Amino acid sequence: MRFHLGLCCAAAVLLAGCVHSPTLAPVVLLGEVHDNSAQHALRLAEFRTLLDAGARPALLMEQFDRDRQPEIDRLRAATPPPTAEALVAAVAGSDSGWNWRFYTPFVQLALDHGLPIVAVNVSRAESRQVIGKGLANTGFSADVPEAIWSAQAGDIEASHCGMINAATARRMAGAQVARDQFMARSIEVHAYRGVVLLAGNGHVRRDVGVPRWLAERTRARSRSVGYLEGNDVPPPGAYDRVVVTPAQPREDPCAAMRQPPAPRSP
Repeated sequence: MRFHLGLCCAAAVLLAGCVHSPTLAPVVLLGEVHDNSAQHALRLAEFRTLLDAGARPALLMEQFDRDRQPEIDRLRAATPPPTAEALVAAVAGSDSGWNWRFYTPFVQLALDHGLPIVAVNVSRAESRQVIGKGLANTGFSADVPEAIWSAQAGDIEASHCGMINAATARRMAGAQVARDQFMARSIEVHAYRGVVLLAGNGHVRRDVGVPRWLAERTRARSRSVGYLEGNDVPPPGAYDRVVVTPAQPREDPCAAMRQPPAPRSP
């Protein structure tokens, strides 16, 4: 697919600059704090801007496990095509853990425009295999720079409120690396037509996330947008562009983890 330079410039708010070639479609990685409703609304507007400019990218979604791709493809090929709600209900099920009211509008836009919908998450079951057997034994590259191991393990320790040790966090980091590698592989498959990836902020970081696993040519034309909250300060070079929103009201996720366990009944 050829993407005209004028369309690139029309979507400059998304890309934070134009790629100086008429043949390169945009590769846009949109981060998120998963439960922040304001961020999802802004990202949806960015997606619409890109489509209105004439781009027809593949929509890659962390929210779908990769083993569900055959079902997504089957439903997209159906006549008549499903609604986004029907596709999500059939593919994701009721226990996926995602708040689908945030993501269904993206799926609907993809269906309306005939875009590929690509499942890019390595499932929990597969992640346990990676943690137990290692990257090399589960189809991923074990050639991981130390900076990536350290950053991913540190994020995991923080997200678990300091309740796991460094060795455990490092093993768990393998699953995060596996997800990043698979997302990068999927971007490469669809890069010719353009890509919009919906994933957490950690995945779209240029320094340690998905872009580190892209081919140099694809990485050079990709743009990562971090959607952060409040006073969050990203590491230097983590994103091409940062959008800051107020923090979503939520309970302290660490409070329950810090409480002592309830006494057992006699």
